[in-house]
Amino acid sequence: MNLVARVRAILVTPKTEWPIIAREPGDPQTLFLGYVAILAAIPAVCGLVGWVLVGAPLGTSILIMVLWYVLNFVAVYLGAMIIDALAPTFEGEKSSENALKLATYSATPIWLSGIFLLVPGLGFLLILGLYGVYLLWTGIVPLMRVPEEKRLGYTGAIVACAVAVGILLAVAAGLLGMRRPF
Repeated sequence: MNLVARVRAILVTPKTEWPIIAREPGDPQTLFLGYVAILAAIPAVCGLVGWVLVGAPLGTSILIMVLWYVLNFVAVYLGAMIIDALAPTFEGEKSSENALKLATYSATPIWLSGIFLLVPGLGFLLILGLYGVYLLWTGIVPLMRVPEEKRLGYTGAIVACAVAVGILLAVAAGLLGMRRPF
């Protein structure tokens, strides 16, 4: 898998890319090391630079960004578990491999929008990461084999669970003192 070609295809032509992804193996090591590890580094590195630019201490910034980087892996894994667990509820097929592919590739715009963390005032542009919801919606039928009429409900349930998990992770991170300085 060519990383740049996959990123471009999933963003520009997701409806044709998902069936290709569905036929590929969903090896966790390949997905985590060859995709998540690289793309999740974008917001981590850009956030680190942005924090230092606003005067945050370098050591603290590095620690926080490493922890946030690791939380990306946790979020993708938990997202895949949620996708897989909810599949039968929406008449889909359980498949941990396809759920991991769906969680991984749907997160692409979130990681890419992390480039805006370079400039603290542009952090609001992370909202562009919401394109990932559309990617999730387009990938549910080919990967999890959910009937078309159940697609919207399944997507909504996944997003609601992801938001809840995100809030819990943010609260946990806040309790650990990992707050963004901007």
